[in-house]
Amino acid sequence: MERRTDLLVKLRDMTADDLPQAHALSRKLQWPHRIEDWDFMLRAGTGIVVEENGAIVGTIMGWPYGPEVATLGMVIVAGEKQGAGIGRQLMDAMMARLGDRTIVLNATTEGLPLYTRLGFTAFGEIRQHQGAAFSVPIPSLRPNERVRPLSSSDHDAIVTLDRRACGMDRASLFAELRKAAHGVVLDRDSRAIGFALFRRFGRGYVIGPVVAPDAEGAKTLISHWLGSNAGMFSRVDIPGDDDLATWLDDLGLPCVGRVTRMARGPLAPPDVDVHTFALASQALG
Repeated sequence: MERRTDLLVKLRDMTADDLPQAHALSRKLQWPHRIEDWDFMLRAGTGIVVEENGAIVGTIMGWPYGPEVATLGMVIVAGEKQGAGIGRQLMDAMMARLGDRTIVLNATTEGLPLYTRLGFTAFGEIRQHQGAAFSVPIPSLRPNERVRPLSSSDHDAIVTLDRRACGMDRASLFAELRKAAHGVVLDRDSRAIGFALFRRFGRGYVIGPVVAPDAEGAKTLISHWLGSNAGMFSRVDIPGDDDLATWLDDLGLPCVGRVTRMARGPLAPPDVDVHTFALASQALG
């Protein structure tokens, strides 16, 4: 896909060769993403760049999850090009690519006006918690519960749990996550009822997705990763759950930022028995 907006500026598909310049744009915003994180997101989805005279001055990425839902993120416009309509061009191009799917994104304060004009509606909040936990209490498991390592035979079960929790068919994302992440499963009566993944990201590690039947199950899963990696810088992006947020604060992972959850199109009704307590990332959902 390539579309010229004038003689010097063009929109085109993002390729692996663009990642060093894209990474440089995100570093100027003080975003923590490594170039390896950009590479992972491109392999998991699709991207568009705005190029001016051979230089990348804008980026956007999208992740289609089945025929009905997608997420969108990594919307960046170089500082000297802001206000020129490049963000709107990127959004229009990516929304056209994602088609009739409901699109979910997590908006910074700066992006809110544009997304609102494009028909996105706020429906929640994500809190970014990060830091290093040096002492983590041992969780109390319920009868017939255990935390065990994720195995290849668990793939279908965790994709199903994730689909129930977030309403998205993210089998393609989990195929990539399995290559980059370690995982644990929360079993009850020998049945998987939750899971948590742990992988390198940004300044340290990210814990997510975390899917569980309740906050106590989520704490058990998060505790596993924090306790087995004491003192390591970790990040957890959580939906607005006050109990979990306070618990993370107390462990040494304070809230350092908030973004607004927005959607364009209908959202699947939530499953009352399983919930997403932490995201894979703010962009991926």
